[in-house]
Amino acid sequence: MRKLFVYLKDYKKESIIAPLFKMLEALFDLLVPLVVASIINKGIKYGDKPYIYQMCAVLILLAVVGLLCALCAQYFAAKAAVGFAAKLRCALFSHIQSLSFTELDTQGTSALMNRMTSDVNQLQNGVNMALRLLLRSPFIVFGAMIMAFAVNAQAAVVFVIVIPVLFVIVFGIICVTLPLYRKVQERLDQVLRRTRENLTGVRVIRAFHREDEEIASFCGDNKQLKRQQLFVGKISALMNPLTYVVVNLGIIALLANGGVKVSVGAMEQGDVVALIDYMSQILVELVKLANTVVLLTRAIASGRRVAGVFEVRSSMEFPEITGAAEESSEIIRFSHVDLTYAGAGDKSLEDISFSVKRGQTVGIIGGTGSGKTSLVHLIPRFYDATAGEIRIAGRDVKAYDKETLRDLVGVVMQKAVLFQGTIRENLLWGKPGATDDELWQALNVAQAKEIVEGKAKGLAEVVEQGGHNLSGGQRQRLAIARTLVKQPDILILDDSASALDYATESELRKAIAGLDPKPTVLIVSQRAASILSADFIIVLDEGRIVGTGTHKELLESCPVYQEIYDSQFDDRKQKEGEHA
Repeated sequence: MRKLFVYLKDYKKESIIAPLFKMLEALFDLLVPLVVASIINKGIKYGDKPYIYQMCAVLILLAVVGLLCALCAQYFAAKAAVGFAAKLRCALFSHIQSLSFTELDTQGTSALMNRMTSDVNQLQNGVNMALRLLLRSPFIVFGAMIMAFAVNAQAAVVFVIVIPVLFVIVFGIICVTLPLYRKVQERLDQVLRRTRENLTGVRVIRAFHREDEEIASFCGDNKQLKRQQLFVGKISALMNPLTYVVVNLGIIALLANGGVKVSVGAMEQGDVVALIDYMSQILVELVKLANTVVLLTRAIASGRRVAGVFEVRSSMEFPEITGAAEESSEIIRFSHVDLTYAGAGDKSLEDISFSVKRGQTVGIIGGTGSGKTSLVHLIPRFYDATAGEIRIAGRDVKAYDKETLRDLVGVVMQKAVLFQGTIRENLLWGKPGATDDELWQALNVAQAKEIVEGKAKGLAEVVEQGGHNLSGGQRQRLAIARTLVKQPDILILDDSASALDYATESELRKAIAGLDPKPTVLIVSQRAASILSADFIIVLDEGRIVGTGTHKELLESCPVYQEIYDSQFDDRKQKEGEHA
């Protein structure tokens, strides 16, 4: 938690000035009852109107100066809190971006989203309230008691009794409710998680006609949250009546004691009014302090969660700039590679060995869960192999700096993700300085040229968040074009043409094969038709290579490949003729 305060270092001045102005405001508030007492004791008692007007002017002056102090305090506190949150959010986002896929999988998207939004907002509010009230409220409470003794020491004994009782009530309720508030927060997290899952998967829910079940489940969680909130709310609601009872009893004691003293001339009437004002100030400030403590407790809990993300370190380390890849006829080599995901008991890949020459097209096929995506994710170092060695262009993959490696390898993921903006902005992710001619060339190869030409604004056409204004096939082709813009030496198509028809996919493969220079292409697919013309095919089954070779060789020698092929083509001879 303390590590987070480093993001306040640029706001030291504001963090000091804000509480000082709040203390100054509190000081003026403490002077008001004395001025009111003076008006009563000297002005009203003796009918001295000029004195009353003078003191009223002093009250107005105190109010104006206090307001200015409050505004200054609010401004500097808000500046420090908002600046702190902005820097923290940027640092957190940067840190998350530095994590490998392993850490991202472990932490989870929902948790990281909550840290970036809800938890940082809680910290921002906590810093703001701490700068404004953490010193002001105790200052008012003890300052009011001191001022009460200055007014009348004997009558102020009531404050010595009332203030400890109020502290016991306020902080006793806080001690009881804080654990309950934590449970409420946990339940709220569950509701938010379920909400996110339902909104993300709304199409699946409707496809399976599960609306009623999901509504019932959500309402059940929501009712649990409601019950917990009502329970803790009822306990918290005891604070106001109990504190008001104690304060009113204190006021009654002041009036009773003060009335006797006033009647015998031992005390002025204005002094009684001042003491009552101080008692009221104490009540208000204690309630503020209690709310501040609750808010700070939530902020501290959020701070611990955010600090926990910062403590997560990437399991990957990249060297400094290593320069461009070397020229080598062998572009990829796997030597006895194993992969075990974090928290998984079994190996996802085991004893993987193969090599790929520059410019070759390699097909990777296997059943669901056979390890196809896991294998290709090792090439750009999205994950690190737990055993064995991977070499790219003759050099260990771990010897490349991140920028060089990611420029060398272009990956089109299974799920085509586009970002909000224009088509041009999305394509420029591949190569920020690319010309329009380069973009159109990539679109032409990716069979996406007609998509853009059909848009009224062409490359300037707006893409909605996630590309929801485009079909699945259009998103996939634009994602392929985005990767082709960077002209990688190694192009990985990870089942990225699943939404394309056979004719379009065939044209895509032909266009990629005709590129000059031709990249080394790895095609991951569950469709045998997508890899029939590959230079050689790797067949995976339960994380192991069970066959390598050309299509014809595998049909003769690999039962797993034969099974996949036969399940997709009823008439093998007819399909062989079409392929030929």
